[in-house]
Amino acid sequence: MMVYSGGLTAAFTLGFFYFVGAVPGGVAAGLPIWLAAFTAWLGYTAGAAVMLLLGTPARSWVARKLHIPLERDPDKWIWKAWSRFGLIGLGLLAPLTIGPQTGCILALAVGERPLKTFLSLSLGVVPYCFGFALAIAWGTSLVK
Repeated sequence: MMVYSGGLTAAFTLGFFYFVGAVPGGVAAGLPIWLAAFTAWLGYTAGAAVMLLLGTPARSWVARKLHIPLERDPDKWIWKAWSRFGLIGLGLLAPLTIGPQTGCILALAVGERPLKTFLSLSLGVVPYCFGFALAIAWGTSLVK
């Protein structure tokens, strides 16, 4: 296990802050592909959990900063986007765009429940974990 400590740290930290580089970074640091993908998923999920623990203060700050009214107004851009894509869209797009921290804050700001937000973000990243792992496996098999 000590052999993998640097790779585990790299994949977890990158997953927490910048998911796109987490699986390749873990593999480059010496982890097996499956362990790099799993550790990146853990890091991403931990990033979502930390932001959900901050909860209400973060929600209030974002709602003020983005001028998000607490009542749904179909004329506002944020509510148009949310009614079209919702929590599932956020869960699938956040790993490649805004990350788990901003995704959690945004979902809380529009009034989503914390558990639904956590599940959406932690499950929405799974296809990307598999995709990056498969791409890396395929790429390394071509090189060998």
